[in-house]
Amino acid sequence: METPFWASYIPAWLATLAFLLLSLCLHRRRKLNLPPGPKPWPIIGNLNLIGSLPHRSIHALSQKYGPLMHLKFGSFPVVVASSVEMAKAFLQTNDVTFADRPKMAAGEYTTYNYSGIIWSPYGPSWRHARKLCTAELLNAKRLESCEYIRREEMKLLLKGLYESSGQPIVLKDHLLDLSLNVISRMVLGKKYTDRTGENEILTPKEFKEMLDEWFLLNGVADIGDSIPWLRSLDLRGYIRKMKALSKKFDRFLEHVLDEHIARRREVKDYVAKDMVDVLLQLAEDPNLDAKLERNRVKAISQDLIAGGTESSAVTVEWTISELLRKPGIFSKATDELDRVIGRERWVEEKDMVNLPYIESIIKETMRLHPVAPMLVPRMARQDCQVAGYDIRKGTRALINVWTIGRDPTVWDNPNEFCPERFIGKAIDVKGHDFELLPFGAGRRMCPGYPLGIKVIQASLANLLHGFTWKLAEEDLNMEEIFGLSTPKKNPLKTVAVPRLPLHMYSPSYE
Repeated sequence: METPFWASYIPAWLATLAFLLLSLCLHRRRKLNLPPGPKPWPIIGNLNLIGSLPHRSIHALSQKYGPLMHLKFGSFPVVVASSVEMAKAFLQTNDVTFADRPKMAAGEYTTYNYSGIIWSPYGPSWRHARKLCTAELLNAKRLESCEYIRREEMKLLLKGLYESSGQPIVLKDHLLDLSLNVISRMVLGKKYTDRTGENEILTPKEFKEMLDEWFLLNGVADIGDSIPWLRSLDLRGYIRKMKALSKKFDRFLEHVLDEHIARRREVKDYVAKDMVDVLLQLAEDPNLDAKLERNRVKAISQDLIAGGTESSAVTVEWTISELLRKPGIFSKATDELDRVIGRERWVEEKDMVNLPYIESIIKETMRLHPVAPMLVPRMARQDCQVAGYDIRKGTRALINVWTIGRDPTVWDNPNEFCPERFIGKAIDVKGHDFELLPFGAGRRMCPGYPLGIKVIQASLANLLHGFTWKLAEEDLNMEEIFGLSTPKKNPLKTVAVPRLPLHMYSPSYE
């Protein structure tokens, strides 16, 4: 009987299979040169070492294991960069390699299955969304054209403080009103929270509570993100809360889009008036590189609203808190304002280039109280080496800017609030100087930072110039809570007394 033609290839196939199996075994057995770190426990890894304030727990571990540390969060390897050099290695030298995001429950359930900018995986869709933000939605021309909105909302903030003169207030409530109203008018075209009556979509209180919950849930350590087979159990109820929050946000955004679409249909040759209009207009463009579907329009709008609201309010609240502890710095700030601006007018955005001490105060706050103390997690897209250590594809990367801001080799007296350290130094917050990275750096840097900076600068300068401040309580608690942002655990309660007349604010916009 003639031997089948394929039979002669069997020895070669077996040899090839054996070689592949041997190579795989050797590859798996090859000891990786991992960064130093604590020995992980079975199943949970190093999660037992992480407390309710992860950035502080990881800071303590980095003091023992060094500026590049290897951890295991359940099933997943994690590397932590805690120095200027290591931050630069991840965010600049290996930026493309670490441009991905891990698949977290928050991204799935609160951002339309990773359709936004923050949690979207690296690829054509994310690049397209990022390009839309930087080129179409948050470019310099658009920000300049919307200055009148920021002026008008600033006037309302100052008016509210005037009406509360001498009375205890929760400062963050006023700051959130400012930032939420600014971003709502820029993104959505109007302040939807101004409504009253039966057709009200969300009250201001409900809107702010929804945003607070969004930031908390996008930063929580859900056990299923580290041990996937436990996700379905939802042991701490986070996924249930994420789903409920997503439905609430979606009802609001659906209403917004329906109103915008109806308005566009009613007017021939309609001209876009806000960022949702721009997104809807681009969604109709057949030549667009990536199709902009309805859920993606909602996801990008949601990211813009959330990102443009919390960060500025949190930063200004931390700044006033620090200044209340340092009356001498407070006095220097008001002296600069009186000298440069005078008592005859309030501060405008264009004045900030002439207020170096106020800018230094803001930078010092961002150093000690970064809004996102470990930035948003990144993930390795391929095997690589950093500082001679092996990092495998899929490893999650954290950049601990909280630790970098307290590095004694970079900062003198790092735990002291000292704005003078920035005077005469060309250190900015635009992602070029790795000792100060409040908005991150590289491809995944926050695209909305130019707007955030404008709101922070103008609001802080006018609060300091227009009012004197004192604590409404005896003790000033400086504890924080952890989420995607890190606000004060106990909101600052203060008393504001006017030192400038309100009628002098922006007379040309009356």
